[in-house]
Amino acid sequence: MDINILKKAIGKYLQEDIGSGDLTSEATIAPEQVGIAEFVAKENFVVCGIESIAPLVFTTQNSAIEIVKAVKDKTQASPGDILLTAKGPVLDLLKAERVALNLVQRLCGIATYTLKFVEKVKPLPVRILDTRKTTPGMRMLEKYAVRTGGGYNHRYNLADGVLIKDNHIQACGSIKKAVTRMREHVPHTMKIEVEAANMDQVRECLTCSVDIIMLDNMEPSMMRDAVKLVGGKARLEASGGINLDNVREVAETGVDYISIGALTHSAPAIDISMRLKNI
Repeated sequence: MDINILKKAIGKYLQEDIGSGDLTSEATIAPEQVGIAEFVAKENFVVCGIESIAPLVFTTQNSAIEIVKAVKDKTQASPGDILLTAKGPVLDLLKAERVALNLVQRLCGIATYTLKFVEKVKPLPVRILDTRKTTPGMRMLEKYAVRTGGGYNHRYNLADGVLIKDNHIQACGSIKKAVTRMREHVPHTMKIEVEAANMDQVRECLTCSVDIIMLDNMEPSMMRDAVKLVGGKARLEASGGINLDNVREVAETGVDYISIGALTHSAPAIDISMRLKNI
């Protein structure tokens, strides 16, 4: 993650949540009061962002806040575990609380959900990938959470890789035309991936010598046919309609990658609370 981009984003998140001031805390708590805040796990999950994100939220709010403890990413947490301990002005601990919790609850949820998919396909030689179906403004963090859970990142943005999809094919008239135009615009070092919805399109991809073929919303039986037809001439990525119930069956077809939008758009948030202690 780019720390400079992260710091700017956290500043915006705090500004959004605090507004012109914390009316409740500022009226009830003395500015000089110091306390300790603890993040407490309420369920089992994969830790993500406790060490790398939450401390930045607190120290961005007030650089005088001391991070006494922060559990490392990828740690398995259990109910009752103390994940983070921060010491400093109570007013600032409370001002940073919601942003810090919102971020780590979201990221831990994505990491935990990703790990479930990764575990489902072990020990098959297939990678679980995310997509661009991320929360606007949160992509860097959410893709980091996927990696924390054992998954891999697909392209980060539209400038990060070539993926010729159905609408590109429709606009160009054929896969061949789209690939030809693409090769006129990108360097020879860049891989070209094309989406295929049926076996005829898989065959057309092969005639164009594309690097990766995305098998879009295919049944596992058709994926197996595609794997046999391609015979290692291109990498194969399965995408569309994949969940925890069918991901193993998809992996067993022999595809190289499985991309799952749900990793980032449907992962449930993890239950973590902040407990304040007076000094």
